[in-house]
Amino acid sequence: MTERADDETGMTERTGGVRTADALRFLERFAVIMSDSGYPRMAARVLAALLIADDGRRTAGELADVLQVGPSAVSGAVKYLMRVGMVTRERDPGERRDHYRVDQAAWYRAAASSDEVFRRFEEGARDGAEVLGTDTPAGARMDETRRFFAFLRSEVPQLLHKWNELNAQPAERSGGSARSGS
Repeated sequence: MTERADDETGMTERTGGVRTADALRFLERFAVIMSDSGYPRMAARVLAALLIADDGRRTAGELADVLQVGPSAVSGAVKYLMRVGMVTRERDPGERRDHYRVDQAAWYRAAASSDEVFRRFEEGARDGAEVLGTDTPAGARMDETRRFFAFLRSEVPQLLHKWNELNAQPAERSGGSARSGS
């Protein structure tokens, strides 16, 4: 497989493999998935651009070039992604430019921190079921909502434990990365 750096996107173009144009189309498709799931559109595009970079990092200028947007759009998106813990900022010794990197454990931490959100929904739904009465259709819906979030709170920790076990296996056995999620 032949590789060469593509100055325009900062991505590697591979002959016989995924080409830069294909990677950019994927970037936009993945950003739409994230945007449809609640991420701000530009933050989703920036995160997708970082995810498809071979080393998982880019400067603000590189992000602006890849996404064909202005620096202010990148700045706002990066601030959002750093605030929600999906991206970290780093600087190489002797350099003046910051690099933004995908935090490999961000998805894991997001799932792990969901317990507090699930707890609030569970408590709110419990209050609703008590106010409305579980013998009413609305109260029964609220009670089902309460039970659903209680179920998630009990299952997510087990799933995260399973993930840690799977992720700790050598890459060839698990079919993926051998990095720890915690």
